[in-house]
Amino acid sequence: MQKVIKQIQLLDLKAQYQMIKEEIKIAIDEVLESGNYIMGPTVKKFEESLAEYCGVKYAIGVANGTDALLLTLDALEIGPGDEVITTPFTFFASAEVVSQLGATPVFVDIDPDTYNLDVTKLEAAITSKTKAIIPVHIFGQPTDMDEIMEIANKYNLYVVEDACQAIGATYKGKKVGSIGNAGCFSFFPTKNLGGYGDGGIIVTNDEELARKVQILRVHGSYPKYYHSMIGYNSRLDALQAATLQVKLKYIDQWNQKRREKADFYSQSLKGLPIQLPFIKAEREAVYHLYIIQTEYRDELIQYLKENGISSGIYYPVPLHRQEVYADLGYKAGSLPESEKAALGTLALPLYPELTTEDQEHVISVVKEFFARKGN
Repeated sequence: MQKVIKQIQLLDLKAQYQMIKEEIKIAIDEVLESGNYIMGPTVKKFEESLAEYCGVKYAIGVANGTDALLLTLDALEIGPGDEVITTPFTFFASAEVVSQLGATPVFVDIDPDTYNLDVTKLEAAITSKTKAIIPVHIFGQPTDMDEIMEIANKYNLYVVEDACQAIGATYKGKKVGSIGNAGCFSFFPTKNLGGYGDGGIIVTNDEELARKVQILRVHGSYPKYYHSMIGYNSRLDALQAATLQVKLKYIDQWNQKRREKADFYSQSLKGLPIQLPFIKAEREAVYHLYIIQTEYRDELIQYLKENGISSGIYYPVPLHRQEVYADLGYKAGSLPESEKAALGTLALPLYPELTTEDQEHVISVVKEFFARKGN
């Protein structure tokens, strides 16, 4: 008789839904009964709640995290001839939005310990064309914002925090997203605070920037049918706002559970020939993903799969090596730490509802893999 192998997912969205489904159903029903499905009071309430949570004056809901970045850069009047510095070890959108506006992304290699942009290499990448920096709090780990802000202020550059994977993370007591000129969040379903569809938001203390983004998201019009800018159709819908409002009150609790499970992994996997997550002092990560690195990455992924365990690669090709950016002139070896991370990192299952039993099974399979390797 064939052995039945239990399947452990990288992320289980159904488990979270089961815990809050009655609240979600009530919130959705209230929106449906209201007849107000785009923008309106439900969206406004969520924007106010999210602004308060992040400790900022303004929050502007948009259609997704990519649009949050795009509209922010557009509002800052970044365009052809401008350069924007960011990391190559991130989701494509962090650079894509720069290119969509006709500007040029400039990639700076990562700190091999944190996978965040290496601030010691940042200043050397600045030219007379540089207009902004997009630091990414990758995998929910806050990046070196003091150093970034100091350099940005020195050269009069904008800082747009890509906090799409890091809602609730803190840097020296401040919520990420609240430190730069603006912060951008995604509510893609897999995020720590995820909707039941796409969604995003921009947070800022800059009144003028907030006003411009509010106009840009509705076809550049204010008042309605009077257009002062070429804008976008990028609005957070009321159904998403209502469900996110329910989830927002749980986000700190869920993030704490992620930290506890991440700590359990790190303590249990210590001593194996793998690089474990490293969080610098005075910051609190939210572990959107639990990332390890090993030279046996592909073999380990296969072994996990054979034992019913899902894992993920984030990201297999760094942005400077993507085909679409070939004309920027980066070669193999140009940004070695990003290239090394792309070849060696993988994500283990991690989400608030992951059971201790399942996590212990993941740990035992990882240990078994390395034992077979002779480690």
